[in-house]
Amino acid sequence: MIWSLFQFLLTEKVDAVFCPGNTYTIVCVAMKLLLGDRCPPVLVKISNDLERRDIPRPASMFYRRWLKIQGAWLDGFVAMASPMIPEIRRELSVPDEMITVIPNPALSRDDLRTLSENRLNRNSRSGCRFLTVGRLVAQKNQAMLLDAFAKHCWPDDTLVIAGEGPDKDKLIEFADTLGIAEQVRFVGHVENPHALYAEADVFVLSSHYEGLPAVVVEALAAGLPLAVTDCCASMAWLTGNGRFGVMVAPDDPEALGSGMNLTRHLRPDRDAMYRLAAQFTLEHSSEIYLSTIEKLTIRHRQDRLKNLCGGVRLWGGGGV
Repeated sequence: MIWSLFQFLLTEKVDAVFCPGNTYTIVCVAMKLLLGDRCPPVLVKISNDLERRDIPRPASMFYRRWLKIQGAWLDGFVAMASPMIPEIRRELSVPDEMITVIPNPALSRDDLRTLSENRLNRNSRSGCRFLTVGRLVAQKNQAMLLDAFAKHCWPDDTLVIAGEGPDKDKLIEFADTLGIAEQVRFVGHVENPHALYAEADVFVLSSHYEGLPAVVVEALAAGLPLAVTDCCASMAWLTGNGRFGVMVAPDDPEALGSGMNLTRHLRPDRDAMYRLAAQFTLEHSSEIYLSTIEKLTIRHRQDRLKNLCGGVRLWGGGGV
């Protein structure tokens, strides 16, 4: 990827590079080192939690150093919600003027409307239907969710797990070991999960870490109370500081199970949830992205011109 982008930037006229997530910043830093002043400005979306409390202490030291390198070499950073700003400022050691808040474009306006309108009569059935949506990987920690559900679920409760991933077989086996296989539905990858939100009573997220999870925004649009882990800087804000759901410490099945039982009784303000979710539409965020990239490009050109003019003045002052 590094070589391909390097060749592309050498041959094409590029005004700016957008890096869609933390995973790819190594490629962008490499471009800065290889191209120097010829490298276009780089805008990075901070797509995942920067604290990463799951990283062991020895590796964490190198990780924190790598964050500082990104802050020193790259040109601008996108916070997907305003609560992320202090974390970005602290972990990357960058000033506020390098950070732009652009809500994560999790929904289209049509999605927002559909999710908010598709509300079934959930009181017509017994038990509570819990829903989680996400890749079946270690980061999402669905094994802990299964443990929490097994310890705290009621006989008529169900848990719907939507998503695919390498942990699927292990999770199915674990649900069977816990004796809850009849209450858990693994529905796999769902192209359009709107119907799942309409049928659910509570949305659950059990992740170790996240950036700003789009699935929580979808759940807000659908008016579902939330039972979530404190897996990102924005989670307390997304839960309305307790008005829209319950937030618990990561990796604590007892706390999550208790939180799920509390959440089943919540009747949050759906209009307030809708207003919060409405900030995260593609139509709204795309305009901010275009404006931000344009400003970054103009500033980069101005800085290059200043450097060039400064170099000419220095040469002209040599008495030639």
